[in-house]
Amino acid sequence: MGSWFWVLDSPLDLRARCPLYLPITLPHHHFITQRIYPATLTPCHPAIIDAVVQLSGELMERKIVRTDNAPAPVGPYNQAIAATGSMLFVAGQIPLDPKTGELVGGDDVAAQTEQAIANLKAILAAGGATLDNVVKTSVFLKDMNDFATMNTTYAKHFGDEQAPARACVEVARLPKDVRVEIECIAVL
Repeated sequence: MGSWFWVLDSPLDLRARCPLYLPITLPHHHFITQRIYPATLTPCHPAIIDAVVQLSGELMERKIVRTDNAPAPVGPYNQAIAATGSMLFVAGQIPLDPKTGELVGGDDVAAQTEQAIANLKAILAAGGATLDNVVKTSVFLKDMNDFATMNTTYAKHFGDEQAPARACVEVARLPKDVRVEIECIAVL
């Protein structure tokens, strides 16, 4: 059976096409990419059975971004994911030298922050973005007493006017016992 692609203005639009449809609860003006299977519908027009509810009028796509200019993943994750809507989700970066895989900065939080941001920049570049495209960062610190030092280094890369939204939390432990890890989301 061929696919039918409809952009729905509201959940009511789908109900109007199939009055016996039991709708999925969706937040106001938010639609998810979802394949609708016959088991989720009561009998109605056959085209409804193969419908796809779309996000912003496009099917969602996902692209894995990889670069040798940042450390390779050491677990079940990718360096970054580019998703429909032109967003790039960069996995948390720790201060590893991408060429040697060795920790950079020893116990120096400023040096570790600098390397983590360098790794973010390399992955952003591979995904077609720069730090200017970053809309959200999450910073994980081994010790919140390192916040001021990390923040001074961080501020050199993200200006006050264009700085992304940020969360910063203290965690019990980070990979390889580093003192800082940073992840980000960018809009391309």
